[in-house]
Amino acid sequence: MEMLWSGWGDPAKATPLPEPVAGLLRELLGVKPSGPPPVALDEIIVAGSRLTPAAREALVRAVPDVPPDPGQPVGGHPFLRTDDESRIRHTRGKSTPDLLRIRAGEAADAPDAVVLPGNHDEVVAVLLACVEHGVAVVPFGGGTSVVGGLAPQTTGPFVALDLRRLDRLLDVDPVSRTATLQPGLRAPHAEALLNERGFTLGHFPQSFEWATIGGFAAARSSGQASAGYGRFDEMVVGLTAATPQGTLDLGRAPKSAAGPDLRQLVLGSEGAFGVITSVTLRVHPVPAVKVYEGWRFPSFEVGAAALRTLAQDGPLPTVLRLSDETETMVGLADPEAIGAQRSAGCLSIVGFEGTAADVADRQAKAREVLRRAGGEPLGQEAGESWAYGRFEAPYLRDALLDVGAFAETLETATFWSRLPDLYEAVRDAVTTTLAGAGTPPLVMCHISHVYPTGASLYFTVVAAQGDPVLEHWARAKHAASDAIITAGGTISHHHGVGTDHRDWYAREIGPLGMDVLHAIKDRLDPAGILNPGVLIPGVPGPSGPSLPAK
Repeated sequence: MEMLWSGWGDPAKATPLPEPVAGLLRELLGVKPSGPPPVALDEIIVAGSRLTPAAREALVRAVPDVPPDPGQPVGGHPFLRTDDESRIRHTRGKSTPDLLRIRAGEAADAPDAVVLPGNHDEVVAVLLACVEHGVAVVPFGGGTSVVGGLAPQTTGPFVALDLRRLDRLLDVDPVSRTATLQPGLRAPHAEALLNERGFTLGHFPQSFEWATIGGFAAARSSGQASAGYGRFDEMVVGLTAATPQGTLDLGRAPKSAAGPDLRQLVLGSEGAFGVITSVTLRVHPVPAVKVYEGWRFPSFEVGAAALRTLAQDGPLPTVLRLSDETETMVGLADPEAIGAQRSAGCLSIVGFEGTAADVADRQAKAREVLRRAGGEPLGQEAGESWAYGRFEAPYLRDALLDVGAFAETLETATFWSRLPDLYEAVRDAVTTTLAGAGTPPLVMCHISHVYPTGASLYFTVVAAQGDPVLEHWARAKHAASDAIITAGGTISHHHGVGTDHRDWYAREIGPLGMDVLHAIKDRLDPAGILNPGVLIPGVPGPSGPSLPAK
């Protein structure tokens, strides 16, 4: 199934915002109807493809449908698509600004073609053809980026390299408990294939239903059960990546002292250094028992201290989350119950997965820690409700846009000692900026990933749509990003850098760090075709054909 081109996920799951909630938005935040409804897909005008005939022919040779035939026409090739719908569906990602632009019919930066390679060698061939003909390449998995990761900055033609045909489970090693998967596998399919063999990745980010294995690796994804299973980059023990300069085949042991770990160079590189074509991952036995329960804390501060105790001293649950007072009041942890009456305090979701004995033991010990830390048990209903609806929030965002509200997220992480200041700094920056512009926001936050040394903060912002809406939000996002860097946070814990966070990422790692990334880019991608402008500032893409055809 294709994802909804103008919103999130499965169109059949889209539900309108309940009128009482829409009424509250109008009353409390001044939300007003935002104008005409979104345009229809067939109403969007897409400029003609800028690919030259020679570039098209080279790409057809790179992704052959049948054995090469000198007389075969170039047009209508199943793995080189230049029709309007294919190009629109591969335009940008799924941030709120992305959706507002596509809903308004803006597709000026649509790719000039969509290329669908079928194996590693075809990916390499596509890259070489694009180098030869001055065409930029944007690797495309599930299309779920929310940071401008699919919006290259180039004046010349570019193609979306859709990896959906690389969708196989290549190998399972039950002795080592590893599995090798191709990048185009969507997460539910990958999980189903592993479950058939008795294993799980344990990786369930909010984008789970639509994101891909390659996307998880390229963006350093972190799933909702990261406390128990770890981040995605921690799961990777090996990978293969295609670059214009050749193939990187990395990871021959779980750990090594043989120099810097080059796997970590590719993980999080967002397609700027190469195209991941396979990933070998640590897997776990499918848990026999899953138990999720809710806890209430009197304040975000008290709840955060409780989470820190579990993260540092154990026992560590598989899932560990804490909503602040505002998010708890709104009920964002349970999208189906948005607007329901809530009691005061902060809701925490605590989950355990594993064998029956392991779950019972950790659950009992964790309950003692949480009670001593000031927590009040709410039972399994709250936990199970979260688990049931944990992938529904993006659909809620679409419904908010439909009634004229603006809804967007941003996230960061820092050390425990800095967490309170970072929390206040980001809330203040967003609130001050938007309220000062006449659209006072509702700012919600939760801790979604914990470590012995720190944790992440995930903010959700809802406000009336300012005018002009994109510039209105850009000022608030800019202020929040400045606050994150000033308060000692990282510009992204798991959404990635893309183009949206790129300038703050440069500030985070400093000039010398950026020089190192430029040097790596120059070695792996000297023609600058790979996702230009993403991750690394000041690296423009090709402006068009620059090399003579061979």
